[in-house]
Amino acid sequence: MPAAARQVPPTPEQVRAAPKVLLHDHLDGGLRPATVVELAAEQGYAGLPTTDPQALGRWFRESAGSGSLEGYLATFRHTVGVTQTAAALVRVARECAEDLAADGVVHAEVRYAPELHVAGGLALAEVVEAVQEGFRQGCAGSRLRVAGLLTAMREGDRAIEVAELAVRSVPDGVVGLDLAGAEAGHPAGRHLAAFRHVQAAGLPVTVHAGEGYGLASIREALHVCGADRLGHGVRIVDDVRDGVPGPLAEEVRDRAVPLEVCPTSNVQTGAARSVAEHPVGLLHRLGLRVTVNTDNRLMSGVCLTSELVGLAAAFGWDGADLHRLTVAALDSAFLPEAERQRLRAEVVDPGWAPLQPVEDRARP
Repeated sequence: MPAAARQVPPTPEQVRAAPKVLLHDHLDGGLRPATVVELAAEQGYAGLPTTDPQALGRWFRESAGSGSLEGYLATFRHTVGVTQTAAALVRVARECAEDLAADGVVHAEVRYAPELHVAGGLALAEVVEAVQEGFRQGCAGSRLRVAGLLTAMREGDRAIEVAELAVRSVPDGVVGLDLAGAEAGHPAGRHLAAFRHVQAAGLPVTVHAGEGYGLASIREALHVCGADRLGHGVRIVDDVRDGVPGPLAEEVRDRAVPLEVCPTSNVQTGAARSVAEHPVGLLHRLGLRVTVNTDNRLMSGVCLTSELVGLAAAFGWDGADLHRLTVAALDSAFLPEAERQRLRAEVVDPGWAPLQPVEDRARP
């Protein structure tokens, strides 16, 4: 088949049906607008800007598009505000899994910060118990598996507690530790004890870095914290000059450090000017391990299908390109190697085969 004929972006319906892998999705950023309204009414939460679900969804998207990470994060006061009970957490986790399954996701790692859900009296462990139960309920009867990532907050002082809880919660489906929050002024290295604790127990680490701050944040995440993946990581493009990677970008490429790229969110926070101008295209061409993710489906008004379709349209990617991105995400998942191989052989490769040109179907 001629090369020109290959560059046909798949349709949204084709991409939605294909098996996808999601590594960077925040539980408190993916609530259904109607659920936010209903939980607010049940709990007497009076802070919502509107109780019309459609208008509320628009408010979240518009408010998150402030152009700064700090402004984007401010919208979470409402989703966190209505998720301070075990019943609410079970519900939103169940609905999260249901929505991901409906979008064709087969493996998802959904992160949440237990310390943000204790204002109503829950203990950290009770938060995890409720969320993981919701994931189990939402996955029932589907081919989706949702694993939990426990997030510690850069601004907080409970990272070691969260790390210890992550290790104890492995039997419940927790697979790693995340660090999130405003990068500027809140160095990841101050939570070094938490990283060391989970790493000693054999759990992997992902760190939000290179989203709202530059190369220094990425360097710290890798060299000080020992991050296995970079949450966002798009500012690594600051180390690319005239299409040539600098030493840090070379390291990220050569070590195959996964970048958890979230295109629409990056545009909203000012990390990229538009999806068409997003550095993901350049980083992918340079051979860095790029994965595509949703970040916060409510705030960005996206799903994994829409993110992939948008990138395919922006960069002329076809089904073979999207398959390779999916394999990159699967290779980067916090799963045992045998499980990754099984998922690829039995689910991912067969599911993407109809969207690939014949000569690509035999490629590893």
